[in-house]
Parts: sequence; C-alpha cells; structure tokens
Amino acid sequence: MTIDLSNQHAVITGAARGIGAAIATSFIDAGASVLALDADAEALSEFEESSPDQIETCPVDVCDFEALQKIASDRPVDHLVCAAAIGSGVGGFPFWNLTPDDWNGVVEVTLMGTVKTIHAFAPHLLEGETKRKSVTLLASVAGQIGSQTDPPYSASKAAVINFAQCAAKDFAPHGIRVNTLSPGMVKTALNRSVFEANKETPDQSFEEWSAEKIGKITPLARWQEADEFGAMAVYLASNYGKNITGQTLNIDGGQVMHS
Repeated sequence: MTIDLSNQHAVITGAARGIGAAIATSFIDAGASVLALDADAEALSEFEESSPDQIETCPVDVCDFEALQKIASDRPVDHLVCAAAIGSGVGGFPFWNLTPDDWNGVVEVTLMGTVKTIHAFAPHLLEGETKRKSVTLLASVAGQIGSQTDPPYSASKAAVINFAQCAAKDFAPHGIRVNTLSPGMVKTALNRSVFEANKETPDQSFEEWSAEKIGKITPLARWQEADEFGAMAVYLASNYGKNITGQTLNIDGGQVMHS
C-alpha cells in the first residue's frame, strides 16, 4: 500500500518533538508540505533543518487564538493535527494532592489549545474542495479510563475525545473527517514528567517505573512507538481513511481493552 499526499498541506501543533514530530515526519515522507507549530522555537528550528524543502515552522502558543488565526489566514490547509498538550507535573493519586489551580494550565493548553486551533483553521478547512480533508486530534488512553496519575490531563483528554465527536458531526456534510488517536505508553518528555510527579521512591529510575507499569497495564507488555502514530495519522488523511470519522483509535498495546 502506497500513500501519496503530494500537493497537500498539513498543519501540525506540538510538532517540535515526540509524537507531534513523528506525525510531521510521516506527512513529509508521504509527500505533503508541513507547517509545524510549537511553542519551542529552538526545537522547531532544529526540526526544520531535517527536511527544509517540505517543512515550514512557526513558533506559536496554542493558547493565543489571535496568533493562530493569523497563521491560518496565510496558508492552505488540507489536514490539521492537534498534538500540543501538557501535564500538570503534580502527582494526582489521590486527586486531592492537587489544588484546583493545578488544573488551569493543563486545561488551557491540552483542551482549549486544541479547541482554539480548530476554531482558527475551520474556515480554511471549509474552503475549496473539502472531501479529501481531515482533522486528527491526539488524546490519550487516560481520557478513556480515568487515569489517576494526572486527573487534569486525564479529564482534558476525555474532553478532547468528546469534542472530536462533535466536530466530526459538524464537518461530515463537507466530507471532512475528524478522528482521535489515543496513545498508551510512549517514550516522550510528557511520559517522563508523569514519572517524575508520581515515582514512589527517590532512587526509582524511569526505566524501572515504566517497565513495571507496562507489565501491569499493557497486555502486549511493550512500549508504543511515536512513529506508529505518524503512520496512522497519514492513513487517516489518505483516501484509505475516507469513511473513518468520529473514531478514537487506540495505539496502546491493549491497555484500554485490559481495563
């Protein structure tokens, strides 16, 4: 199976590293032009050097709706991927270890950053021929099982999944598909921050913690890889995904099934 997205334009938030960068790379490999958005200008610059002919970068805070609108007004978009997210950085087990203020930043970036991005690009997704267009949101298995490790993150991702279903229904008459990808255990900076906030003993290593957690919660007992999400995002953007919308696709080693 060959997927060719030549002459198509993808916009990806949270694209400087981790799953967002893997998705951007997969779109580039499929021939698409990529606009990579992230708050980390330095990391974006390094990423752009990897494929300068197909990628344009633009530093932006996804909480800044006016900045997102300005970016959206200047460029075509066929595929929008929202991967920007943060965790609280506070151990949430039980939830009253946090305060209500610990929720604010997570909700603003992880949920409202996604909402603002889609609002900014929606008018341009609706321009021209729309039937090949797609929107993909990054959620998490935490948004489906009520993860106790970071309640603000878990609740924000649950809201992202619900909003994706709302958006899928609204975009459907135009042929635009909206889906959600849910990672399980992936080696990213965000995953490591969860470990730092929740490790039980000072001398516990990330490798020890993650191996124990994967063994307990993941039936396949192995890490998921960032490039798996890139492959799935490109598939959903292609004609092969033309009848897939409103779905949450778990790449989680069976974690949600196991729960």
